[in-house]
Amino acid sequence: MVSRGQDRSFRSLRGLEQTASTSRVLNLAAVATQNFGDVEYENSPFFKASSLNGAVIIKHRLRQDEQFNFAASRRISTKLIIPFERTDLGLGGRSLFVGQHGWQAMLNDLRGGQDDAARDIMLLEALDELPSLDPFLLREHLKRRDFKIANCYFAISNADLERMQRFVSKEISKLVDLAYGGSGVSGGNISKLVTLLLSGEVDARLDPLRLTLGLQGEDFREGVFSWKGFLYYKWVLTSLWPEVRAVVSELTEVKIVGPRDNELLRDVKEMGQRVNSRIMGQVKKVRDTLEVYDDAYAELTQAGNPTAFRDFLLKAPEMFIMLGERTGMVSHIASFWRYRFPKGRPLKAELDELFAILQDFHHGLGEEEELASIAQPRFAEGGKPARAVG
Repeated sequence: MVSRGQDRSFRSLRGLEQTASTSRVLNLAAVATQNFGDVEYENSPFFKASSLNGAVIIKHRLRQDEQFNFAASRRISTKLIIPFERTDLGLGGRSLFVGQHGWQAMLNDLRGGQDDAARDIMLLEALDELPSLDPFLLREHLKRRDFKIANCYFAISNADLERMQRFVSKEISKLVDLAYGGSGVSGGNISKLVTLLLSGEVDARLDPLRLTLGLQGEDFREGVFSWKGFLYYKWVLTSLWPEVRAVVSELTEVKIVGPRDNELLRDVKEMGQRVNSRIMGQVKKVRDTLEVYDDAYAELTQAGNPTAFRDFLLKAPEMFIMLGERTGMVSHIASFWRYRFPKGRPLKAELDELFAILQDFHHGLGEEEELASIAQPRFAEGGKPARAVG
């Protein structure tokens, strides 16, 4: 069981009752509220067990004291939380990590003994294969695994899908010319090939592309999915960058309201600067990884060297995981920050709330061990930071 005081996740999630998802969070309770009575939602639920369809699923960065739950060390786990109250996530709930010791027995307890347990277990294992819960990749990944799930669970708009298709069309047009010999493949035909590529289906119409890449069977399927992931993250970073710059600008400009503790105030300012530095560091790492892709793609399309891109695709799944973790965390920070501090409204927060937000960001960016060097808030009775009016 987890509670508000025990799990930092609930501090971050408390404002998500009406938000379906971010790259790190999939809130099935919000989807249920927003789509109550919808025929597709009723006929194609996420889980077969209704008790799980009010869950919150999180891509959780494991702390050192959580590693003992697993047979082997890992960085990211998929966390399933069943809230005590769907409309107030801050009240806590019961949770488990996918893959932890005895997790399937724990899941059966949460499911309440309903049928189709094997299907729900396989679904959670499929979620655990992904580096983040980005709606586009989540939808395509589960489709490849033959899960029939209503579209309302994948909160990507038609406008975003169209923008991504245009982006991908531009990106792969040179490869299409190379693979198909420029034989009348242009305009609408390229768009059809992009749709086919993004659909995840291995169709005979993709044979020229498969032959150009020198991949067969599952290697081709997995390589194309990872390639699609790189294209998606490249598009995400292009779209996300203006928001990231805004967050970096605003992070240290929040006006403190209410009581304040001068020592804690200094710690918050220092942590804000560290978080900013870490955000920009993560963005640089994402760009460096994408440059590996760009270089391999240029070798294929400009130098006519398919081996370089083939080798990249064979290694891509491992790189894709790290790329997803880094992009997902930056995306989560940007989306959560904008939810808490909407554009056009004053940047105001109480000191202990701002500390909690920055602490979550700092931990998510992989710098938890450095928190020990930053003074922690002093706690008074009741578990709240002690504050002096100043």
